[in-house]
Amino acid sequence: MQSQKIPTFEDVSSAAERLAGKAFRTPLIESVALNKRVGGRVLIKPENLQRMGAFKFRGAYNAVSRISKDKWPGGVAACSSGNHASGVAEAARLCGLKATIVMPDDAPDIKLNRTRNAGAEIVTYNRQRDNREQIAADISKELRAHYISPYDDPHIIAGQGTSGLELMQQAQEQGLTPDCLLAPCGGGGLISGLALAVKHFNPGIEVYAVEPEGFDDHKRSLSSGTREKNDAASGSICDALLSPMPGELTFQINRELLYGAESVSDDEARDAIRFAFAELKLVLEPGGAVALAALLNNRVETKGRTIALVLSGGNIDGDRFAEILAS
Repeated sequence: MQSQKIPTFEDVSSAAERLAGKAFRTPLIESVALNKRVGGRVLIKPENLQRMGAFKFRGAYNAVSRISKDKWPGGVAACSSGNHASGVAEAARLCGLKATIVMPDDAPDIKLNRTRNAGAEIVTYNRQRDNREQIAADISKELRAHYISPYDDPHIIAGQGTSGLELMQQAQEQGLTPDCLLAPCGGGGLISGLALAVKHFNPGIEVYAVEPEGFDDHKRSLSSGTREKNDAASGSICDALLSPMPGELTFQINRELLYGAESVSDDEARDAIRFAFAELKLVLEPGGAVALAALLNNRVETKGRTIALVLSGGNIDGDRFAEILAS
């Protein structure tokens, strides 16, 4: 990991060029109800509308499209709870590569099916007992496949940062400069890429990572100055954000660029899903809703400010979504 280059804004710009015509340029939207509730202006970037239903396609395509078929005849290997899995699978399909993805056996069906339908082979593991990185490493060696980390890869980080690049460009088109940005955080790939992008436009912007309660490894790591582990491997409905600890590469970026980190409960995530459906007319998965949950529950100062908000994914099983709406 030490040999990997820390990506820069120039890498984010390069990724944006590579993604042109492949990733969607998701809109920047507002809600009168949300603005009124928080007393500020909220600029919402709905990455649940991205290809494969989550921001993960951005980084996946930026990384997969650079792989040599001759050097890696087995294609690509990855491990993921779902959104990185489907992003890599779709990117591999577009690039004519094989994909083998290690996924938890409790991953939502929609994520398993979306990954499988993109042509990937899925190998399942148990979150409590198994080491997914080791399984993926063994598969990569056996198949001669290139392993793509869900977050600790410079091309992944730069690709995810294109969402922030678009966000700031779209805000500028409206004559706006966000004072603050909130986004979901698991291993840190999205928030580190976003920070690289948005701070290029506004060095003073406050960038907050938002995590599930009980999985606040970034918050604790920012406080201690070293990477801290989570005590549990599961136990939150936010399945997309249950990484064991911050990545080495992502933490090098985040400890320098993040203003802070906040956490939200599962109930607050559920409330945010209901709010997004009722007021924004958007479908969010729990992990994709945590930044909205933080905003709705006053985790950051909003009065009279312009807040950028990333909704990272919408891959939720129908039964779970209906249950949340009905509760």
